[in-house]
Amino acid sequence: MTITLTQYIEITPDTRNGRPHVIGSRITVAEIAIMYLKIGQSLELIAGKYKLSLASVYAAMSYYYEHQKEIEEQIADDESFADQFEKNNPSKLQAKLRKLRGDSTN
Repeated sequence: MTITLTQYIEITPDTRNGRPHVIGSRITVAEIAIMYLKIGQSLELIAGKYKLSLASVYAAMSYYYEHQKEIEEQIADDESFADQFEKNNPSKLQAKLRKLRGDSTN
């Protein structure tokens, strides 16, 4: 186990596929960065929502900025995986709803 940023962020092979995460949780640094930078949630809101210390959320953002390229690559890989999964596994519910509406597109 590698511990980084003292007691707040760790990387363990058997937790979240070895992605850096807040110790004592399964919340990854990438998830906190997305919530903060892309969704616009405050760090205080994120800490409260997931019952994390404010220090751990700030540590996660510090880790993100120190390893931004690596974390952004992980985010892009995750988005690509999700897009490919959605493409290969179309929603049966959405197909039924389109059929009910008479929508033949998508």
